[in-house]
Amino acid sequence: MKYNIFSYLIGEGFKNVWKQKKSTGASLVIMCATMIIFGIFFLAGENINNMMKDLESQQGMRVFIEKEATEENITKLGDTIKALDGVNKVEFISEEDALKDVKEQLDDKQYLIEGYDTDNPFRASYVVTLTDLSKSEQVKSEIEKMEFVGRVSSRDTTISALMSVTHGINIISWTILVLLIVISTFIISNTIKLTVHARRKEISIMKYVGATNSFIRWPFMVEGIIIGIVAALISILIIGVSYDFLVEKILASSITNVIKTITLLPFEAMFGKILIVYLVLGVGIGAIGSVISMRKYLKV
Repeated sequence: MKYNIFSYLIGEGFKNVWKQKKSTGASLVIMCATMIIFGIFFLAGENINNMMKDLESQQGMRVFIEKEATEENITKLGDTIKALDGVNKVEFISEEDALKDVKEQLDDKQYLIEGYDTDNPFRASYVVTLTDLSKSEQVKSEIEKMEFVGRVSSRDTTISALMSVTHGINIISWTILVLLIVISTFIISNTIKLTVHARRKEISIMKYVGATNSFIRWPFMVEGIIIGIVAALISILIIGVSYDFLVEKILASSITNVIKTITLLPFEAMFGKILIVYLVLGVGIGAIGSVISMRKYLKV
């Protein structure tokens, strides 16, 4: 008996989708539009966060080693730094490498460093990148206490700016996403309300013959969920194809030659996350919209 009722309610939900083609189409269009807008901000937020992580991984500090340090001292210092909490990578730069870097930067002004080949003034150093920029001050403080460390140079202003930008972007992204969810729920509930209004007499008759609110509500909820799932699948197809096309165009343009350090995430890397978000949104908005729409008509 329970199985028959359940299959009836699910079946009625599917029938309602095909019966009310106009309202179903309107709901699909509106839900797809809001989901696509949602997806644009979601993908943009994911890429911005990825870019900020790339920039963060390139920021860190340079640890200059005292001249009297032996090779053994230098190796031990590198291992000690690498073991610190918050340190991502430690790269050694010898005195010769430091001089070579300066020569490359000076290009045709080599006369400025004449005599440096025989008397190299540059110190060996470690370039330390971090896993978390918020630990910059802590790591710097610990390194400064270590033996054979002459000076620690870090871009504190750049690090603070990056942290502020990342925090600001996250706040803006989440605010926009929450607003879109609220707007989507409101629009869908009002669209479904048109379907419910058109069938208000049918609902009244069912109430008078003894049908429970749950029995009446379930087909509409199933209808909302079906529309939500279909809208999610259509939206992810549209936004996936559009995103891949846009990324391909960007990578083929001159922008990537100017901004070589910035990479865009492939859609495949975000597919699982956005699919789950879309299905949750579609099912949630469809079901909640149906429940909200029916409150008025169940009070008979």
